[in-house]
Amino acid sequence: MVEMPAKYIRFLFFALCPGRGTLARPTDGVTRKPMQIALEARKLVKQYPGVLAVDGVSFEVPQGICFGLLGPNGAGKTTTVEIIEGVTPATSGEVYYFGEPAGRRFREEAGIQFQSTALQDHITVHETLQMFRSLYDRRANLPHIIEECSLGDLLDRDNRKLSGGQRQRLLLAVALVNRPRVVFLDEPTTGLDPQARRNFWDLVNRIRADGTTIILTTHYMDEAQVLCDEIAIMDGGRIITHGDPEGLLRRQYRNVIIELPLEDVAGELDDIEHRRLETQGIVEITTDDVADSLRILESRVHGLNRLKIRQPNLEDLFLDLTGHSLRA
Repeated sequence: MVEMPAKYIRFLFFALCPGRGTLARPTDGVTRKPMQIALEARKLVKQYPGVLAVDGVSFEVPQGICFGLLGPNGAGKTTTVEIIEGVTPATSGEVYYFGEPAGRRFREEAGIQFQSTALQDHITVHETLQMFRSLYDRRANLPHIIEECSLGDLLDRDNRKLSGGQRQRLLLAVALVNRPRVVFLDEPTTGLDPQARRNFWDLVNRIRADGTTIILTTHYMDEAQVLCDEIAIMDGGRIITHGDPEGLLRRQYRNVIIELPLEDVAGELDDIEHRRLETQGIVEITTDDVADSLRILESRVHGLNRLKIRQPNLEDLFLDLTGHSLRA
């Protein structure tokens, strides 16, 4: 007898709370047709004994986008997503799916790639896909999923013999077997090598191009910047900022960042806006006048050969908003 992972069993049988809605995305001077809201979380709260894991979280996810929920370990992002998925009950709050309470229809039309999923031993990749597909009335074309996830050469392989990247592709395929309108990806590339991560990004982009709404949680800021149309950054159980990545960076920054190794610094930098990142061994200087900053630095560093100039990124944004590293 095949043993089902507990989280899948809970997902298939537990209902969520009620809901609503459609909304237009923020305008930038161009008139756009209002986008239908695929998912809406309203004032979600999760209280554990002595710990408020989720503190009044609300957001909306338009149909067909990749929405990133970001934050350090313990920020509440995984708990928030598990409430929406129906895996974890909320203490209070509501979840809506295409304007109606997220219940049976949501469970039939959602796909989930959990952060950690135990695949059944002693069965093949093809048998795994068939097993999960059989759980749904709504079923995807299996050959299409196999091709989309590049699993054709692995169909007869035992699950135990898959590499990290192959396993993640299989788990994503499992999340697609019911032709989902919404797919949840919980830190899907953790532990993968750089090439496997980029291959997985290509796969996610192909799925989004088909019109599927994607909810992504991740620790990797380069991943969020490549994949996400909108992001929400969480800290301490709350959303501290929300919007499209480039828009958030434009609103926060009007300057560039100069990086140089700490060991190259020979003089005081008290009169220059900077921060020392001891764990990374660098100092970062924020400036809107690169030429003037380089002139000042010339007499305070051991040469400029290892200096870098770059645009601010999402990790800078998180550090400035919260005061601690995103990977903390």
